Amino acid sequence: MQERLVDRHPEVPADQLVAQMVPPPMFDEVSFASYIPDPNEPSQAAAVAQGERFAGQVAAITKAANKKSLFGKKKPVSGAGLYLDGGFGVGKTHLLASIFHSAPAPKSFGTFGEVTNLVGALGFSNAVERLAGNSVLCIDEFELDDPGDTMLVSRLLTELSARGVSIAATSNTLPGQLGEGRFAAQDFMREIKKLGAIFEAVRVDGPDYRHRDLPPAPEPVAADVLAERAAATPHSTLDDFDELLKHLSTLHPSKYGALISGVSAVYVGGVHPVTDQAVALRIVVLADRLYDASIPVTVSGAKLDEIFTPEMLEGGYRKKYLRAISRLLALSRFEAAAA
Repeated sequence: MQERLVDRHPEVPADQLVAQMVPPPMFDEVSFASYIPDPNEPSQAAAVAQGERFAGQVAAITKAANKKSLFGKKKPVSGAGLYLDGGFGVGKTHLLASIFHSAPAPKSFGTFGEVTNLVGALGFSNAVERLAGNSVLCIDEFELDDPGDTMLVSRLLTELSARGVSIAATSNTLPGQLGEGRFAAQDFMREIKKLGAIFEAVRVDGPDYRHRDLPPAPEPVAADVLAERAAATPHSTLDDFDELLKHLSTLHPSKYGALISGVSAVYVGGVHPVTDQAVALRIVVLADRLYDASIPVTVSGAKLDEIFTPEMLEGGYRKKYLRAISRLLALSRFEAAAA
């Protein structure tokens, strides 16, 4: 019988929520040595060197924090901060994952959305306590489009830094805004002004390697073809778009990763543009988890680059929607090539 995502109801214990905060599988084996700087972009080699220096700082701070004073108490030590500022596809996540792999355990890695979801699932105080023992917290794609989330994470980072946790973060500047990229670091510092003094901003320039010579969005397949492909693909799921969206509304976003665990490919029928922002943001989170897990996506109905309406793409969450489209298209091209 064909499996469906809507029949899955994952439960994720608090300890597992924290334990699963690691780089995506595609970054399991990366290191500073495996990052190949573009010789035409000197900022990339400089970013590697600064990333390595920061990793050394993390190790030194952790060692100092574990030392006890003459009275048997641990000395209070503040964490360090590094902000990698640049566009899509220049290797910022590679460098961030390299920092994570170089740091002593315990440590955590997650996107900005995953961090806010963690706080939402655990509560602020519980999240602080569970992360306070880390040597470093790595936050990929730090977002400034939601004032509430930005203030929440700023407060979290302030608490963690004061307890000796170092923070490394990347920006999510879009390719079309590369000319404005120099302002991203200023925006970041302004929004986390309490922490601004500890962060070193590092620029990483270069073209987006993921968007070179890529074909346009694949055409959706017919509904009967979709069902045939799903039936022929072991461990795949086949869902109706509206039913899947309804099911996502019943799950906390922190469970979306568990929802697709063990799935080899996702097939969705009846795709159409969405007009509700809450629904659209759930699609963004699901797209992120699918991309992290490299799970191919095939649809019938509308094209994947038509899910978000033009009005949404011009709104405050434009960056999130464009990132989701980029990732879903990459996953759909992967399946189309295999087919």
